[in-house]
Amino acid sequence: MLLQRPKQNTAKTASIPAPLGGWNARDSIAEMQPMDAVQMINFFPTPTDIQLRKGWTKKSTGITGQVDTVITYPTSSGYKLFAFAGTKIWDASTSTASAVFDGLSSAKMQFVNFSNTAGNWIVACNGQDPVVVYDGTKWFFLATTSTAAAISTITHTGTTANVTTATAHGLITGNEITVSGAAPTDYNGTYVITKTGANTFTYVMATTPATNAITVGSYTVLGVTGADSSTFINVNLFKNRLYFTQKNTLACWYLDVDSIAGVASPLYFGGIARSGGYLQAMGTWTLDAGQGADDYAVFVTSMGEVIVYNGTDPTTAATWALKGVWQLGQTFSRRCFTKWAGDLLLLTQDGLVPLASALQSSRLDPRINITDKIYYPVSLAATNYYANFGWQVIYFASENMLILNIPVSDGIEQYVMHTITKAWARFTGIQAYCFVNSGDNDLHFGGDGYVGTFYSGFSDNGNNITGAVQQAYSYFDTPGQLKRFTLVRPILQTDNGLPTVLCNISTDFQPVDNLGQVSFNPSILNTGKWDSATWDNKNWGGGLVTTKIWQGVTGLGFTGSINMTVASQGIEFHWASTDYVMEAGGVV
Repeated sequence: MLLQRPKQNTAKTASIPAPLGGWNARDSIAEMQPMDAVQMINFFPTPTDIQLRKGWTKKSTGITGQVDTVITYPTSSGYKLFAFAGTKIWDASTSTASAVFDGLSSAKMQFVNFSNTAGNWIVACNGQDPVVVYDGTKWFFLATTSTAAAISTITHTGTTANVTTATAHGLITGNEITVSGAAPTDYNGTYVITKTGANTFTYVMATTPATNAITVGSYTVLGVTGADSSTFINVNLFKNRLYFTQKNTLACWYLDVDSIAGVASPLYFGGIARSGGYLQAMGTWTLDAGQGADDYAVFVTSMGEVIVYNGTDPTTAATWALKGVWQLGQTFSRRCFTKWAGDLLLLTQDGLVPLASALQSSRLDPRINITDKIYYPVSLAATNYYANFGWQVIYFASENMLILNIPVSDGIEQYVMHTITKAWARFTGIQAYCFVNSGDNDLHFGGDGYVGTFYSGFSDNGNNITGAVQQAYSYFDTPGQLKRFTLVRPILQTDNGLPTVLCNISTDFQPVDNLGQVSFNPSILNTGKWDSATWDNKNWGGGLVTTKIWQGVTGLGFTGSINMTVASQGIEFHWASTDYVMEAGGVV
């Protein structure tokens, strides 16, 4: 009797770290590094592992309409948070927002925080309304005049003062005036007025005067002259001056040093911008020119021309010099600049460009772009959605994130880069129309009827976070050998259970099969709660627990790529690496 030789075990194992290189939409899938990802949705690559992104929470609700602008204002005890939606400005510092100003034509504002000897200010503009200002207690429009009309009479109805002027006052509802010299003194003070006629307006006093004004006194007004501030659509602070980009022109207007009002003086770029278009925005660029760091004024046109000046006083050539004009990709968003460390980033049709590199290189070299690794989807999104509102670039320092907000056809997405590794990911499910950093290292955003806090907690306002990753294909060191994949084991770390995790394998660069919808059914880990669990009978709670579970897969090919889909809520989730089991075959 012949004994049959035992079948030789042909199975072998391999281990590959999680795709720390992030989303790669630039290289061919046949040439990607194994630690890159063909797609990475709602996962964030860090220097040590891949994390399911954190969620978001609603910070302030009760707002009517979509929030198009969020602004923070520092105070001695923290900060205030303002949301612009529809015609109103809302104080969103508390859980229920309250309207504090009405009368806007557009909530899509550009703004700066500005300080001088008179106090701390917010200065904002939208290209439709006069410049709107916050002085620490109230919002008001800057007037189109700085000359006050003579007061004829002041009467009152309760605490409402009724003012009649000898000539047309030129004010509008929302302007601020300061009344002095009136008697009784109840009429004196600084107020936001309501226009009731060409020669009349009202304001509300703190107390009720005993009589109509016996002495009418006079008033002063904060205003901008020399230009119509309702045409100002972008504002920037440069060396203690406010500069305003005028809508749909190649003109910029600036005020005196440390001023929020007064005479505006023009800067015209018609003889410099060779490609035409209009000024899109202005930024401040800090550059080391060899004699130490200095700030440069950077103007960019809609056609992508970058115009750089250096100096302090634009009124004279001795203190204001043109440094150069460069041609980059076209710009399409007013919120196209952001400061990042010592550089100034510019959003163009070609992607996100650091000026320190772009102005020393060529537009034809895409490698200078921070978005080089996702060049194609950024360019495609710019082509398809350039007219949609919501484009913005912001640096989220506490999480080492650079965020590019993209308003796509069916909502909002974020392309997010880890600033240490320069690895990219794509976030979905966060409908953020605008972002602002706050004084407590939080990042807030404007949603539909609320202000949210970004990257807060481990759920999307109480809903699941769903992530999907496809890692780059690997030959597992045997490029000419056929393999039959049977098992995969992702090495996971979680803190409060195990979310739903589905894995599959793709082979030989085939399109990824849809893994289907996943629902969250938590598997609670064997962790104990302090002061309630039995001692020495539970694992310590509060830290990350490593989980290694084999999942069966089926795939036949020369290359393999793991696909992972996760649904989670209330769980911190990390992916460190993946083990594979495969059977080796022949070369055909």
